Amino acid sequence: MSDIAVRPATGVVSKGSWTEDWLAVVIGLLVFALALFSLAGTDLLGWAVTTSVYTDLGKALAPVAKGYAALGGIGALLATYASLLVVLTAGIAALGGDLKRFVLAFTVVFAIAYASWVVGSYAYVAAVTPAEQQKFGIAWSLKLTNEGGFVVALLSGLVIANFFPRFAEWLKEAIRPELYIKIAIVILGATIAVTAAGRLNLASSVLLRGVAAIIEAYLIYWSVVYFVARKWFGFSREWSVPLASGISICGVAAAIATGGAIRARPSVPVLVSSLVVVFAVVEILILPFLAQTFLWQEPLVAGAWMGLAIKTDGAAVAGGGITESLIMAKAAAEGIKYQPGWILATTATVKVFIDIFIGIWAFILGYIWTNYVTPRTDKAKASEIWERFPKFILGFVVVFAVSLWLAVGTTPEIAKALPAAAGEANVFRVIFFILTFFSIGVLSDFRKLWQDGFGKLAAVYVVSLFGFVIWVGLLISWLFFSGVKPPLAS
Repeated sequence: MSDIAVRPATGVVSKGSWTEDWLAVVIGLLVFALALFSLAGTDLLGWAVTTSVYTDLGKALAPVAKGYAALGGIGALLATYASLLVVLTAGIAALGGDLKRFVLAFTVVFAIAYASWVVGSYAYVAAVTPAEQQKFGIAWSLKLTNEGGFVVALLSGLVIANFFPRFAEWLKEAIRPELYIKIAIVILGATIAVTAAGRLNLASSVLLRGVAAIIEAYLIYWSVVYFVARKWFGFSREWSVPLASGISICGVAAAIATGGAIRARPSVPVLVSSLVVVFAVVEILILPFLAQTFLWQEPLVAGAWMGLAIKTDGAAVAGGGITESLIMAKAAAEGIKYQPGWILATTATVKVFIDIFIGIWAFILGYIWTNYVTPRTDKAKASEIWERFPKFILGFVVVFAVSLWLAVGTTPEIAKALPAAAGEANVFRVIFFILTFFSIGVLSDFRKLWQDGFGKLAAVYVVSLFGFVIWVGLLISWLFFSGVKPPLAS
């Protein structure tokens, strides 16, 4: 397999003690810290670009804060690109990447990805309600909301991966979906905290239900998929363990972690991870629209389902964002206006606890394998829980905890100003989502499914995922979240 399908999927790119996980923590906390300055009256992020639904392209872009209106839409876009380029280039230098290639590739990646977002904000794609259609003077719309731009970015990446493979190879230094989504999840902690602050009882309920759901789902999923891989398709234990982990609910991170825990050859979890990325694309293109059609009256069930069914952090959380937009659009058309953030928060909560569970599960498997299945001198140690723990979760927890304290433990003035500060940080979360979608698309060369060993692996994935995992995930989501609704918007 080429590097484009292998290296970004592993998530282990590093130089010394620096990893993409730690880099995501630093960048995410930096964005959050800069956003907090607005609480003291100093707006340091208001120049960031935001995109509105439009029919006149000249009115699509603008700075997020009115105080920077003189900058204009193009000025805000260039300022956003320049700031991301500087910060990410410093991060890539810390990881030991090729700076020249990254700068050139990221410039192109940002241009295509953000252009996809602008296309997705076109009124004929994004307008939802009859009032919006009337506002823009249009008779019809795809009603995808402006987050239809995520789908456009994904499709743009798919076109490049499958029809322009040399171009995809050239872009690879900037194709880092794991880094982008981890930064986005760290920043997302502020939005989730602001969302939860007004309804702490509901937020606690979502949290507890999410924990229960992922433990039950993972153990059921893993056992069944391992059985399918071993007994139906004849895979060895070395292949079946990371394959079961990747197909269950933890995706790339679990395949890599459990493969390492049982001391599998490095090529095994890498091949499984590449397969996970390809099928995550299929899920993103299908499941949010099924959720809108059949689960719009149970929005938190839909959010949990995205977290349990879609296998990578990037695809799952981004899929939760699309699902939230689609369901809120459907509900709004029926006269129901939910508070935004709850569906995505449910998806993120489920996925965060899955990521925490990975380190523990990898240690359990490693202990069993190195002591009983294939006894070795290098026994699994408890320290491996920390080694395999996804460090970006620490950034998410810090941002969430600080934001929640500011929202409920300080003065009313700070609590009132916090949503605007979180909103400015959220602009960057959206941009990193866009970069994630585009990167996932570029990684998804479907021809790789037919390379050595992929046909049989893909067969296990199809049988397990579409025959069992997705639907049991829906059932578990329904059992734990049905009847729990987001609050209505005021």
